[in-house]
Amino acid sequence: MTRAGESLMTALGFSVETGRLYERLLPESGLNLTDLSLALNLDPEDLRRQLEPLLERNVVRYDGTRVRVAVPAEVVGRLLSDTAADAAAAHHRIQEVARAMPYLAGASARPFAGLVSDVEPLDGEVTKDGPLPSIVDRLVTHSPGDLMWLRPDQWQQPWEIDMLELMAGAVEAGRRSRALYPVRILTEAPGVLAARVEAGEEVRILPELPTRMLIIGTSHAVIPEPLGYADSARCIIRQRGIVEALTMLFEQYWSRAAPVAQLERADGRPDVRRFLLEQLAEGAQDEQIARRLGVSLRTVRRRVAELMSELGAESRFQAGCEAVRRGWL
Repeated sequence: MTRAGESLMTALGFSVETGRLYERLLPESGLNLTDLSLALNLDPEDLRRQLEPLLERNVVRYDGTRVRVAVPAEVVGRLLSDTAADAAAAHHRIQEVARAMPYLAGASARPFAGLVSDVEPLDGEVTKDGPLPSIVDRLVTHSPGDLMWLRPDQWQQPWEIDMLELMAGAVEAGRRSRALYPVRILTEAPGVLAARVEAGEEVRILPELPTRMLIIGTSHAVIPEPLGYADSARCIIRQRGIVEALTMLFEQYWSRAAPVAQLERADGRPDVRRFLLEQLAEGAQDEQIARRLGVSLRTVRRRVAELMSELGAESRFQAGCEAVRRGWL
């Protein structure tokens, strides 16, 4: 039920006086301010003052010297559009606050507050600046010890050649470099893998790797912040306990990974054939092999058939025996 004095404009939040002014303005839309003030019998300055609420909500606008008044349907449409935009902005702000909540909780959870006085900050920093090759080069040059890498996708980066030269220099200086790769590198970037092995890196492969990581001896570790493949921020850790924990993680992965048994120097590609034989010898199904190689099931079955034909074998077991006899395994 409509209350006394209620109109479209008051329902939209305007005062009764502003609603009445709007109704008087509608038939006079298009007049200049002077003629409009005469038509409404108002002083021009007083009219300007009364128009302010309507101007703020875009119900009335100045078109040069003329005053344009929006019709009711247009007024409702504009206000709904503004309300939707305000709601979207509020929703975005709520999402930002929600994303910040874990950091707020983390910052407030200080278990030693009031209990222990001898507390020191962890040794390390998070950085977003500086080219990664220069940062890693400085760390490797000024820190002793072997290198341990998790390299899930680094061959896609523009600085791969710089990283190769850095690793090769460390190996030439007598340091050991070990790297873990996902098995898809055998098909995606075999040349990169061959170059790393040629430079002296020890390589093993796993089906997948969860994050990038570099460990330098017992003194440094470099990981993305947060963990993963992103390169927007890097956490450089010097805290010995954390470096040792990450080293233990690397060793766990290393013990479970498969060596790249042989590199065919003639064409610079890893021996996918031998990897396929090793997978068959372990009893891996075609679907598993396809997933690990990052190729289609049809491709795996074609390669297995070609391999069995090359070995003159009628079964996979027979193919394994013949591969061993030939020294392929």
